[in-house]
Amino acid sequence: MKGILLACLGVLILTPDALLIRLSGLDPAPLVAWRGLAMGTLFLTAAVLTGQIRHVARLASAVGAGLILAQWANAALFAPAIAIAPVALVLIAVATVPIWAALLSWLLYRQPTRPATWITIAVVCAGIVLAMSGKGDVTLTTGALPGVACGLGVAISLALSFTLLRHNPEMPLLPAVGSGSILAGLSAFSLTDIGEMTSGTTWAIALASFVVLPLSFYLMSEASRHTASVNVSLVLLLETVLGPVWVWTFLREAPTPNMFVGGAIVVTSLGLYLWHLRRRT
Repeated sequence: MKGILLACLGVLILTPDALLIRLSGLDPAPLVAWRGLAMGTLFLTAAVLTGQIRHVARLASAVGAGLILAQWANAALFAPAIAIAPVALVLIAVATVPIWAALLSWLLYRQPTRPATWITIAVVCAGIVLAMSGKGDVTLTTGALPGVACGLGVAISLALSFTLLRHNPEMPLLPAVGSGSILAGLSAFSLTDIGEMTSGTTWAIALASFVVLPLSFYLMSEASRHTASVNVSLVLLLETVLGPVWVWTFLREAPTPNMFVGGAIVVTSLGLYLWHLRRRT
Protein backbone atom coordinates (compact mmCIF):
# COMPACT_ATOMS: atom_id res chain seq x y z
CA MET A 1 0.00 0.00 0.00
CA LYS A 2 3.01 2.34 0.17
CA GLY A 3 2.64 3.21 -3.51
CA ILE A 4 -1.08 3.92 -3.10
CA LEU A 5 -0.46 6.21 -0.13
CA LEU A 6 2.27 8.12 -1.97
CA ALA A 7 0.00 8.50 -5.00
CA CYS A 8 -2.90 9.76 -2.85
CA LEU A 9 -0.66 12.33 -1.16
CA GLY A 10 0.71 13.47 -4.52
CA VAL A 11 -2.78 13.87 -6.00
CA LEU A 12 -4.04 15.81 -2.97
CA ILE A 13 -1.12 18.24 -3.37
CA LEU A 14 -1.91 18.54 -7.10
CA THR A 15 -5.61 19.40 -6.66
CA PRO A 16 -5.19 23.22 -6.43
CA ASP A 17 -3.23 23.29 -9.71
CA ALA A 18 -6.29 24.16 -11.86
CA LEU A 19 -7.11 27.06 -9.53
CA LEU A 20 -3.53 28.37 -9.66
CA ILE A 21 -3.54 28.15 -13.48
CA ARG A 22 -6.67 30.28 -13.53
CA LEU A 23 -5.25 32.78 -11.05
CA SER A 24 -1.93 33.07 -12.88
CA GLY A 25 -3.55 34.74 -15.88
CA LEU A 26 -0.74 33.54 -18.18
CA ASP A 27 -0.96 32.36 -21.77
CA PRO A 28 0.05 28.73 -22.49
CA ALA A 29 3.65 29.39 -23.64
CA PRO A 30 4.84 31.45 -20.63
CA LEU A 31 2.90 29.13 -18.31
CA VAL A 32 4.71 26.05 -19.66
CA ALA A 33 8.02 27.96 -19.53
CA TRP A 34 7.55 28.82 -15.86
CA ARG A 35 6.41 25.36 -14.84
CA GLY A 36 8.94 23.44 -16.89
CA LEU A 37 11.99 25.53 -15.96
CA ALA A 38 11.07 25.68 -12.27
CA MET A 39 10.36 21.97 -11.87
CA GLY A 40 13.34 20.98 -14.00
CA THR A 41 15.70 23.15 -11.98
CA LEU A 42 14.42 21.78 -8.67
CA PHE A 43 14.62 18.14 -9.79
CA LEU A 44 18.12 18.46 -11.24
CA THR A 45 19.32 20.30 -8.12
CA ALA A 46 17.86 17.52 -5.98
CA ALA A 47 19.59 14.97 -8.22
CA VAL A 48 22.93 16.63 -7.52
CA LEU A 49 22.30 16.88 -3.77
CA THR A 50 21.14 13.26 -3.42
CA GLY A 51 23.80 11.80 -5.68
CA GLN A 52 21.38 10.51 -8.33
CA ILE A 53 23.23 12.60 -10.90
CA ARG A 54 25.98 9.96 -10.79
CA HIS A 55 23.59 7.55 -12.51
CA VAL A 56 22.60 9.92 -15.29
CA ALA A 57 24.43 7.74 -17.84
CA ARG A 58 21.64 5.17 -17.42
CA LEU A 59 19.33 7.57 -19.22
CA ALA A 60 21.35 6.99 -22.42
CA SER A 61 19.08 4.09 -23.32
CA ALA A 62 15.69 3.50 -24.90
CA VAL A 63 14.00 3.48 -21.49
CA GLY A 64 15.82 6.64 -20.40
CA ALA A 65 14.92 8.46 -23.60
CA GLY A 66 11.32 7.32 -23.21
CA LEU A 67 11.17 8.72 -19.67
CA ILE A 68 12.58 12.09 -20.71
CA LEU A 69 10.32 12.40 -23.77
CA ALA A 70 7.27 11.37 -21.72
CA GLN A 71 7.96 14.09 -19.16
CA TRP A 72 8.62 16.62 -21.92
CA ALA A 73 5.27 15.83 -23.55
CA ASN A 74 3.40 15.85 -20.25
CA ALA A 75 4.82 19.23 -19.24
CA ALA A 76 4.36 20.80 -22.67
CA LEU A 77 0.90 19.65 -23.77
CA PHE A 78 -1.53 20.34 -20.93
CA ALA A 79 -1.60 24.15 -21.05
CA PRO A 80 -2.04 24.30 -24.87
CA ALA A 81 -4.82 21.71 -24.62
CA ILE A 82 -6.73 23.88 -22.16
CA ALA A 83 -6.21 26.93 -24.41
CA ILE A 84 -7.43 25.21 -27.60
CA ALA A 85 -10.33 23.02 -26.47
CA PRO A 86 -13.08 23.23 -23.82
CA VAL A 87 -11.76 22.23 -20.40
CA ALA A 88 -14.34 19.45 -20.02
CA LEU A 89 -13.21 17.74 -23.22
CA VAL A 90 -9.54 17.97 -22.22
CA LEU A 91 -10.23 16.48 -18.78
CA ILE A 92 -12.17 13.61 -20.32
CA ALA A 93 -9.21 12.94 -22.65
CA VAL A 94 -6.74 13.05 -19.74
CA ALA A 95 -8.99 10.69 -17.78
CA THR A 96 -8.02 7.89 -20.17
CA VAL A 97 -4.62 7.65 -18.46
CA PRO A 98 -5.37 4.37 -16.57
CA ILE A 99 -6.50 2.74 -19.83
CA TRP A 100 -3.20 3.66 -21.49
CA ALA A 101 -1.28 2.51 -18.40
CA ALA A 102 -2.94 -0.90 -18.53
CA LEU A 103 -2.32 -1.24 -22.27
CA LEU A 104 1.31 -0.10 -22.08
CA SER A 105 2.02 -2.42 -19.13
CA TRP A 106 0.79 -5.34 -21.22
CA LEU A 107 2.40 -4.28 -24.52
CA LEU A 108 5.82 -3.47 -23.06
CA TYR A 109 6.09 -5.92 -20.15
CA ARG A 110 3.22 -8.41 -20.59
CA GLN A 111 1.80 -7.42 -17.20
CA PRO A 112 -1.92 -8.33 -17.13
CA THR A 113 -4.57 -6.08 -15.61
CA ARG A 114 -7.04 -7.72 -13.23
CA PRO A 115 -10.78 -7.70 -14.03
CA ALA A 116 -11.49 -5.64 -10.89
CA THR A 117 -9.14 -2.95 -12.21
CA TRP A 118 -10.84 -2.84 -15.62
CA ILE A 119 -14.26 -2.57 -13.96
CA THR A 120 -13.01 0.31 -11.80
CA ILE A 121 -11.51 2.06 -14.83
CA ALA A 122 -14.83 1.80 -16.68
CA VAL A 123 -16.90 3.09 -13.75
CA VAL A 124 -14.48 5.93 -12.95
CA CYS A 125 -14.30 7.07 -16.59
CA ALA A 126 -18.11 7.00 -16.75
CA GLY A 127 -18.25 9.11 -13.59
CA ILE A 128 -15.86 11.68 -15.06
CA VAL A 129 -17.82 11.88 -18.33
CA LEU A 130 -21.01 12.42 -16.29
CA ALA A 131 -19.34 15.09 -14.16
CA MET A 132 -18.06 16.98 -17.20
CA SER A 133 -21.34 16.63 -19.12
CA GLY A 134 -22.97 19.27 -16.94
CA LYS A 135 -20.57 21.98 -18.05
CA GLY A 136 -22.29 22.53 -21.39
CA ASP A 137 -19.09 22.49 -23.47
CA VAL A 138 -18.54 18.82 -24.19
CA THR A 139 -19.47 18.89 -27.87
CA LEU A 140 -16.54 17.66 -29.94
CA THR A 141 -16.00 20.07 -32.84
CA THR A 142 -13.33 20.20 -35.53
CA GLY A 143 -11.70 23.18 -33.84
CA ALA A 144 -11.47 21.32 -30.54
CA LEU A 145 -9.74 18.24 -32.01
CA PRO A 146 -6.14 19.56 -31.59
CA GLY A 147 -6.83 20.33 -27.92
CA VAL A 148 -8.34 16.90 -27.34
CA ALA A 149 -5.32 15.34 -29.09
CA CYS A 150 -3.04 17.26 -26.70
CA GLY A 151 -5.13 15.93 -23.78
CA LEU A 152 -4.69 12.38 -25.04
CA GLY A 153 -0.96 13.10 -25.39
CA VAL A 154 -0.85 14.08 -21.72
CA ALA A 155 -2.64 10.84 -20.76
CA ILE A 156 -0.31 8.66 -22.84
CA SER A 157 2.84 10.41 -21.63
CA LEU A 158 1.82 10.07 -17.98
CA ALA A 159 0.95 6.40 -18.46
CA LEU A 160 4.28 5.76 -20.23
CA SER A 161 6.25 7.52 -17.50
CA PHE A 162 4.55 5.58 -14.68
CA THR A 163 4.94 2.28 -16.54
CA LEU A 164 8.64 2.74 -17.33
CA LEU A 165 9.45 3.77 -13.76
CA ARG A 166 7.52 0.79 -12.38
CA HIS A 167 9.43 -1.77 -14.43
CA ASN A 168 12.88 -0.11 -14.45
CA PRO A 169 13.76 0.72 -10.83
CA GLU A 170 17.40 1.34 -11.79
CA MET A 171 16.43 4.49 -13.72
CA PRO A 172 17.29 7.70 -11.80
CA LEU A 173 13.96 9.43 -11.23
CA LEU A 174 15.16 12.96 -10.48
CA PRO A 175 17.44 13.44 -13.53
CA ALA A 176 14.84 11.87 -15.87
CA VAL A 177 11.92 14.05 -14.79
CA GLY A 178 14.17 17.10 -14.42
CA SER A 179 15.60 16.76 -17.92
CA GLY A 180 12.17 16.39 -19.54
CA SER A 181 10.82 19.37 -17.61
CA ILE A 182 13.77 21.57 -18.58
CA LEU A 183 13.31 20.65 -22.25
CA ALA A 184 9.62 21.56 -22.08
CA GLY A 185 10.41 24.84 -20.32
CA LEU A 186 13.12 25.83 -22.78
CA SER A 187 10.91 24.97 -25.77
CA ALA A 188 8.11 27.17 -24.42
CA PHE A 189 10.49 29.95 -23.40
CA SER A 190 11.80 30.16 -26.97
CA LEU A 191 8.24 31.02 -28.06
CA THR A 192 7.67 33.61 -25.32
CA ASP A 193 8.44 37.31 -25.10
CA ILE A 194 10.33 38.07 -21.91
CA GLY A 195 7.65 40.53 -20.83
CA GLU A 196 5.01 37.79 -20.86
CA MET A 197 6.88 35.87 -18.16
CA THR A 198 6.06 38.52 -15.55
CA SER A 199 2.64 39.63 -16.78
CA GLY A 200 0.59 37.31 -14.56
CA THR A 201 -0.09 36.85 -10.85
CA THR A 202 3.39 36.10 -9.52
CA TRP A 203 2.49 34.30 -6.28
CA ALA A 204 0.14 31.86 -8.07
CA ILE A 205 2.77 31.11 -10.71
CA ALA A 206 5.47 30.58 -8.08
CA LEU A 207 3.30 28.38 -5.83
CA ALA A 208 2.31 26.11 -8.73
CA SER A 209 5.76 25.99 -10.34
CA PHE A 210 7.99 25.61 -7.27
CA VAL A 211 5.75 23.72 -4.80
CA VAL A 212 2.60 22.07 -6.16
CA LEU A 213 3.95 20.50 -9.36
CA PRO A 214 7.38 19.34 -8.12
CA LEU A 215 6.04 17.75 -4.93
CA SER A 216 3.03 16.10 -6.56
CA PHE A 217 4.89 14.68 -9.55
CA TYR A 218 7.77 13.43 -7.42
CA LEU A 219 5.36 11.58 -5.10
CA MET A 220 3.34 10.09 -7.97
CA SER A 221 6.48 9.07 -9.87
CA GLU A 222 7.93 7.49 -6.72
CA ALA A 223 4.58 5.77 -6.11
CA SER A 224 4.86 4.03 -9.48
CA ARG A 225 7.93 2.18 -8.17
CA HIS A 226 5.83 0.54 -5.44
CA THR A 227 2.54 -0.29 -7.16
CA ALA A 228 1.25 -0.97 -10.67
CA SER A 229 1.21 2.07 -12.94
CA VAL A 230 -2.52 1.59 -13.56
CA ASN A 231 -3.15 2.03 -9.82
CA VAL A 232 -1.28 5.34 -9.76
CA SER A 233 -3.17 6.42 -12.87
CA LEU A 234 -6.52 5.61 -11.26
CA VAL A 235 -5.70 7.59 -8.12
CA LEU A 236 -4.62 10.51 -10.32
CA LEU A 237 -8.21 10.82 -11.56
CA LEU A 238 -9.22 12.10 -8.13
CA GLU A 239 -7.65 15.40 -9.19
CA THR A 240 -10.26 15.74 -11.93
CA VAL A 241 -13.12 15.82 -9.41
CA LEU A 242 -11.36 17.45 -6.46
CA GLY A 243 -9.71 20.25 -8.48
CA PRO A 244 -13.03 22.04 -9.16
CA VAL A 245 -13.65 22.19 -5.39
CA TRP A 246 -10.76 24.67 -5.09
CA VAL A 247 -12.18 26.73 -7.95
CA TRP A 248 -15.59 26.65 -6.29
CA THR A 249 -14.16 27.73 -2.94
CA PHE A 250 -12.05 30.67 -4.14
CA LEU A 251 -13.68 31.78 -7.41
CA ARG A 252 -17.28 30.98 -6.49
CA GLU A 253 -17.87 28.91 -9.63
CA ALA A 254 -20.48 26.49 -8.33
CA PRO A 255 -20.26 22.90 -9.60
CA THR A 256 -23.21 21.55 -11.55
CA PRO A 257 -25.41 18.74 -10.17
CA ASN A 258 -23.78 16.37 -12.66
CA MET A 259 -20.38 17.19 -11.20
CA PHE A 260 -21.58 16.25 -7.72
CA VAL A 261 -23.03 12.94 -8.92
CA GLY A 262 -20.08 12.11 -11.18
CA GLY A 263 -17.59 13.08 -8.48
CA ALA A 264 -19.36 10.86 -5.97
CA ILE A 265 -19.17 7.94 -8.42
CA VAL A 266 -15.43 8.51 -8.94
CA VAL A 267 -14.58 8.84 -5.25
CA THR A 268 -16.75 5.87 -4.20
CA SER A 269 -15.40 3.62 -6.96
CA LEU A 270 -11.78 4.44 -6.13
CA GLY A 271 -12.46 3.97 -2.41
CA LEU A 272 -13.92 0.51 -3.02
CA TYR A 273 -11.05 -0.39 -5.35
CA LEU A 274 -8.40 0.67 -2.80
CA TRP A 275 -10.23 -1.26 -0.09
CA HIS A 276 -10.22 -4.30 -2.39
CA LEU A 277 -6.47 -3.91 -2.97
CA ARG A 278 -5.78 -3.65 0.74
CA ARG A 279 -7.95 -6.69 1.43
CA ARG A 280 -6.07 -8.72 -1.18
CA THR A 281 -2.75 -7.57 0.25
